[in-house]
This record gives sequence, structure tokens and C-alpha cells, in this order.
Amino acid sequence: MKQRINILISFIFLSLVISFTAVAQNYSNVKVDELSDAQILQMIQKAESVGYNDAQLEQMAAAQGMKGDEIQKLRLRIEKVRKQGTAVKPDDKPTNTGREMSETTDGGKVDNEKKVSDEEIGPKIFGSELFRNGNITFEPNLRIATPKGYVIGPDDKLLIDLTGDNEASYNLQVSADGIINLQYVGRISVGGLTIEQATSKIGAAMSKTYPSLRSGRTSLAINLGNIRSIKVTLTGQLVKPGTYTLSSLSTVYNALYASGGPAQNGSFRKIEVIRNNKVISTIDIYSFLLKGIQQNNIRLQDQDVINVPVFNKRVEITGEVKRSALFEVVNGESLKDVIDFAGGFTTQAYTAKVKAFQNTDKDRKIIDIASAEFSTYQPQNGDKYIVEAILDRFQNRVEILGAVFRPGVYELEKGLTLRGLINKSDGLTEDAFLNRGYINRLNPDNTQSLISFDVAKIIAGTETDIPLLREDKITISSLFDLRDEYKVSIQGEVRAPGTFEYADGMTLESVIQLAGGFKEGATPSRIEISRRVKNSEATVASARTAELFTVSVDQNLKLEGEPFILKPFDIISIRNSEGYTIQKQVKLEGEVVYPGTYTITRKDEKISELIQRAGGLTSSAYPDGASLKRPGAEKVNPRDKNAINNGDEEDKKFLNLKRAQEAGAKEAVAVEVEQKLIQSDLVGINLVKILDSPNSKYDLIVEDGDVIRVPRTLQTVKVTGEVLNPNSIVYLPGKSLRQYINGAGGFTSNARKSGVYVKYANGSAAAVSKFIFFNNNPIIKPGAEILIPKRAEKERLTAQSWIGIGTAVASLGAIIVSLLR
Repeated sequence: MKQRINILISFIFLSLVISFTAVAQNYSNVKVDELSDAQILQMIQKAESVGYNDAQLEQMAAAQGMKGDEIQKLRLRIEKVRKQGTAVKPDDKPTNTGREMSETTDGGKVDNEKKVSDEEIGPKIFGSELFRNGNITFEPNLRIATPKGYVIGPDDKLLIDLTGDNEASYNLQVSADGIINLQYVGRISVGGLTIEQATSKIGAAMSKTYPSLRSGRTSLAINLGNIRSIKVTLTGQLVKPGTYTLSSLSTVYNALYASGGPAQNGSFRKIEVIRNNKVISTIDIYSFLLKGIQQNNIRLQDQDVINVPVFNKRVEITGEVKRSALFEVVNGESLKDVIDFAGGFTTQAYTAKVKAFQNTDKDRKIIDIASAEFSTYQPQNGDKYIVEAILDRFQNRVEILGAVFRPGVYELEKGLTLRGLINKSDGLTEDAFLNRGYINRLNPDNTQSLISFDVAKIIAGTETDIPLLREDKITISSLFDLRDEYKVSIQGEVRAPGTFEYADGMTLESVIQLAGGFKEGATPSRIEISRRVKNSEATVASARTAELFTVSVDQNLKLEGEPFILKPFDIISIRNSEGYTIQKQVKLEGEVVYPGTYTITRKDEKISELIQRAGGLTSSAYPDGASLKRPGAEKVNPRDKNAINNGDEEDKKFLNLKRAQEAGAKEAVAVEVEQKLIQSDLVGINLVKILDSPNSKYDLIVEDGDVIRVPRTLQTVKVTGEVLNPNSIVYLPGKSLRQYINGAGGFTSNARKSGVYVKYANGSAAAVSKFIFFNNNPIIKPGAEILIPKRAEKERLTAQSWIGIGTAVASLGAIIVSLLR
């Protein structure tokens, strides 16, 4: 055990040494990919021990020579380590902000790492998010040249370089007393001096040893070799007050950022920097927030104190301003300054007056501040200013609609009349209705009134012109707005039948041409035009409802004789020529010698003749299972010559099973199920009798779109529905219906035995019937399918139903008893 503890201590010590080396070494040789997560963690801790955050650590690594691509890798590794939730807790060192434990008045300690709740209730304080925005860090740039005004302090390292006749370099650390010991020169006190002052003093001291410094043949350069840490105390109304360890290049804004900035009652306008018990600078953060200028943002020194007092005067402005918030106001600032703080008015603001709600000793009061007083009104603490929006109304608007060339809204000029507005809108259109127009006018109580006028007389000047008022709306209708839209229709044997807009002088030939001309089978000699009857006698039973015209035109639409002039709403009907018939086709599928599509040659051509044209049946054909499908010509697929598609038949089989459920079941048969079954297009035929007796009553006349299917010899019987094992069973002559059902495992408990039916291969079906006490089962043939429907669940009686039944029985009993008495 002791040996394991020693090994563990050695490993931890070795890790600390490696990590310290990783931070302290020359970063130009560091490969981030070769560092472990533990080493990255130790680098973070080492940086935080001197007051550096992640951004400063990257700047320090860059200053020490780390390459740009390695810095990028370092950033990603640091993010990865932090996301893994690894706690960064260096021993006896400040946290990642450099903040220590602040002392309380009673000598105790307050853990400033605890997040102080500063949730603002109500309006947002202007600038409150500045120091809590992670995108703004205010971190000092560690790669800039040493500022001349930098004040040297203990632990600073000075890089002293001589060039010229004398070449020498020194790296000296400033002692706690502010003294450096320079070789061949002696001790020089530089503590408290700026870099510029120290350069002059060191140069004067070294000129005794290096005379060429006086002549200028040797040059002296002094820079910082490292950046020390300083301790700064932040007090007052801060989010996280305390003592912070920061870089010696840090400014007031760096310290405020580390502490989270002013708290809810903290001032943003009078932040004090105290050095040696004297206020040396006052910071107004508004100069940065509004103008981006960091005014009086001085560089901090060790033991500086930053005090954030409570605000003296704070006002709120809301409404139609670009930035609604609480703003801090100092003496001498006016309401105009507050409006400027808010970014000024929006485009919809009512700028003539601003409402101010003010606190008094007892209650509140409201003040209307005119725009002329914005620059002189002195805000009071607690004032609330509301900038209202302008009214959504026009003081000089009129509108004209309808049959004018430029309808829309116009300016109501002084003395503008109705005729003047019509002229301003470029006059009336050709289709304007001149008999009447009207003005929709607002009364003083905002009710509406209509003023009618004669458009033609107003334009001609024969009627007194009407002066217009604000919000008048003038409407001049179009002739087309006051009548039905005139149309003519054409139907029948034209290439593009439809409805067309009517035009004066429209002829029959022109409409036929608009419809693409005649189809091949059209007859131009019996064209029928039906026309509306306007003055029909409503009381006469045999009154005419339409006027008919029969017209003959040229096949090629040549102009011959007087053209037939159409009227609005005429309907033109073009019919087929007598004796013109397009080809009709029938499809043969399955076991015929030449399956495919055949054209019907005669109106009375029958199935037997069609089979004969197809070469008869093949040796493997099963005529008993032949079927005729009559879906109509539009459903025939001419590309599929031989395939027998049973998809529709499967769908209909399951629909039939659902339809066979008992009436009154919980799931009633849907209307669409019934409709699909009614539309079944299978016709049961007996091909054996048709071929044995051609032209008999069984030999049907074929129709366009018929599909005749002759299956291969079938050897099985299919059992589906409510049986234990639905399957196909080998057909055996003489085998009964019950035997096939038993071969599929027998009925299930949900089977409806009385609803069993058989569907034969030719599309016909037969159901189980009953005579007295005896069942009459259908004969089973090859290819047949036995379907057993499901017995639907009955509605179960609920507790409420039983209570109702009991109540009814009790009532009935009471009535009977009363009658018997």
C-alpha cells in the first residue's frame, strides 16, 4: 500500500512539473496534439493563478512564440476540457477571474464565486448587459509594445538592450524595494517610475560606464520582460464586489468586467478610481455605450480601489423610441438628453408632446411636455416618459375608385371639387357608367352618408360641382360591373369545347374556330344553338324556356351567305355525323392461342366469335373459370396484353367480407364500401356453354372495353376469412364445403357460419342457404374461393344502460301495481 501511495505521489508531482513546464517553456516548440487533457487543465490553472483567462492565455502563448495554427488547436482543446465538466480548482490561488475571497466587516469571508442574483424586475437598465456579454471581454492586448506611461513596480522584469559601439543585454527583475542591480553600473531605483522616466534615469547612470551613450553612438532600449499581476479592490454597488488579481496592463473596464459591472442600484455615470486615498479618475460608462469612447479609462496600479456608488437619478422612457430602458441622468442633463440616450424617436412617434409621470411626496402626477420644452425640462428621479404613436388617420386624404384611369388616394387641396379630383385621376375610362356615381362621406359623428351625383352632368358642368371634404370616397362604376359577364359556350364534336367571352358581332363560325375547329366525326349540317328566353310567360304551363336554332355551316368554315350572329349566353352544340363510329376494342387475356386486344367488327359480335378469332383455347385452359370484366373503355390498359391483374378482385373480396358482418354491429358498413361493391364490373359468364352453343342466350354481345379472362387449369380451392388456418387446399371432386373448411382448421370463435359464401373463378358467387332444418351448400369447383365473414362485436351494455333498464323495469312494475289496485 505504501509503495502504491509513493507511486501516486510521484505521478502527481511529475504531472505538475510537466504542466508547469508546458506553461513556462518557450511555446514555439509546443505541439498541442501531443499534450494530454490533464496538461491542458494544468495550463489553464497556471494561467488563472496569475489572473489570466482563456483569451489572455492564448495571447500569452502567442507572445511566447506559439504558431497561429497551434493557438487554434489550443482554443479547441480548452473548450473541450471545459465541456467535459472538469473542475478547475488551483490550490490556494484565485479563481478564473482572479477574484479572491472578500472580507466582511466582521472579519469573516464571503465566497464571491457564488453567483449574485441580479435579475431585474421591470424595464431593462441601460448598459446592464455590457459587462455580462461574453462577446465583450475588455481583455488587454498583451502583444503591444510597452506603453511609455507604464509604471514600474516590484516583480517587473526589465529588458535592457545596448546597441551600437557597445552591445549588451540585461534581464533584470525589480526588487520589492523597486531597485534593479545593473552590472558595472550598480543599484538603480526605478520603482514608481514610468518606462519613459526609467529609460532616462538608467541611461544617465549607464553613460558613466558607456560613454558612447552621450555621443549617440550607442542606443539604449528598455522594455518589459514580463507582465506582473496586481491586486485591485472593487467596492460599492457591483454584481460581484471583491479583491481581484489582474494583469498590470489592465484598465478600469477590465476590472469592471471581472466583477460583472454595476449592480441594479449601481451608478454607470460616476464610477470612481481611488489611489492613495484620492479620487484620480471618474468614469462615465455612457460615453462608451453611446459613442464607443472609453473616456478616463486609465491603467490600474497595484492596490487601486474602484468604487461604484448608488445612482442619484434614474428615469424611464418607453413607447415610440428606438431604445426603451431605464437611464441614469446627472445634473445638467435635460429631457432631450434622455431622448438621445434612447436613440431618438421612431418614425411613428408623436413628437409634439411627451407624457411624463412624476412622483410627488404623496402621490403621482402627469405632465404634458411640449417639444419646445425638451431642452429645458430637468428630469426628476423616478420620472417615466411615454412617447405615444401618431394617429392612424389622414387630415387631407380623399379617395376615388372605379372607372377612372388612376384610381387611388389623393391630397385634399384647398378648394378641391369632385370634377377636379376626376381630372387629377386622368379622367374617366371608356366603360364608365355615366348615369350615377356616389360619394361616401363621414359625418361629424363618424357615421357614413351617401351623396349621389350624375357623372355626365358633373363632367359637362351642367350640374353644380361638389366640394370635397376630408376622407371622402368617390366611386364611379364600370358598365361591366353592373351587368353579368357575357359568355358563349360550345360543346360536342370540336377540339377544344368550352366557354368564351362574348364580343359584339361574334358569329357561329368564329366560335367554332376559337374552339379549334370540327373533330373528324362532326356534322356541320345540324348545328344547334340554344338561346335564353327573356320574356317567357310564367303563368303558362307550356311556356318556352329556350329558343332553338338549327344552322348549317361550311365544313371548312368558309364565308358563305349571311353569318349567324350570336348573342350573350348562347350554347352551341355540335353533334356526330350519321353513321360515324370510332373503333371499339376488347381485350383477351390468359389461355387463348393469340391473347391481346381485338377490334369489334360488328355491333352484334359475340364472345364465341371473338374466341374463334383468337384461335380458340389452349390445351391448359380452364373454361369454367373464364370471366368477363366490363369496366368501360376508359379503364382499359392497352399496354398490358396478357397479364391478369387480380388486385381489384382482392380488394373487393375483403370489402365483401366486411359487408357480410351482422347488421347493428358496432362498426357499421361505411357508405363508400357499399358504393365500391355496387360498382363491381365483373359479369359471370359460362364459357363452356358459350362454346358448346354459340349464339345462344349465354353468348353475350361484347362491348367496348370488355376484358375476357381465361385462366389456366385450376387445381386448388382457397379458404379465407374466419378459419384457423386460411390456405389453399387441393381440389378433389365430390369434396363438400364443410370438408374444405375443416381442411383449413375449422371455424374460429368469431366466424359467422350463416354468412359463408363461395366465389367461383368466373366471378359468380353462391351463398349457403337453408331449407327448414337442412343446409344447402354450394357445389365446390376448381379455383373457387370459400369466404367466411367475421361475426361483428355487439354493443356491450354499460353500467348506465343497466341502470336505465332497471329504472324502466321498476317504473313498469309500479304502473302495473297501481293498475291492479
